[in-house]
Amino acid sequence: MRVFILLLIVGFLGLFAGGASALWMGGIAGSGPRLGEAVRIDGWTSDWSIGSEAANPYIRARIARFGLLALRKEEAVYFTTARDTNGRRLRDDCIYSVSGGTMPAAWWSITLYDRDSRLPMNSDGALSFDASDAEQMGAPDQWGFRVSADQSGHPDELWVSSRNAGQFDLTLRLYLPTQELLDDPEGTLQPPIVKELYCDGRS
Repeated sequence: MRVFILLLIVGFLGLFAGGASALWMGGIAGSGPRLGEAVRIDGWTSDWSIGSEAANPYIRARIARFGLLALRKEEAVYFTTARDTNGRRLRDDCIYSVSGGTMPAAWWSITLYDRDSRLPMNSDGALSFDASDAEQMGAPDQWGFRVSADQSGHPDELWVSSRNAGQFDLTLRLYLPTQELLDDPEGTLQPPIVKELYCDGRS
């Protein structure tokens, strides 16, 4: 009888631990973990198992839940950062500049997501910056934009809105990445630089 009770307890704990971890990893209970730890370049991280047969069940559950429409790495790779160049968490009460150069891909974009990996609830219509915007600036190999909760008196400046985002991430998508990037990501990619310009209560 004691053995039966012990097995029952162990079984219950196993079910509880497995269920709790699945809910957390899938982002159903709490925000869950951030994706992308396999490749790390200057604070930007990626996991190239996304979209492949190598993705574990937890990653697949999170991708399905948040609808990232993950593609195989030969079609697109994803890098995410949640911190500026000083290692500080990105927040919507701060203003940032984001700059970069030529990206090793046919096309690319940078999109802002809140801490739950969702688009912030605002109607600014300015949640991403992409290669077309860089072309529009006339400097596709030396582009830059501002991230802030409003345009802060710079109506002509290209910007990405962080209004209502709270703590947020920036996700860099590289579509049809070059073979050099796939073979040697650390030696090929020069990721965007995210600098804090002003932070309420800190500057």
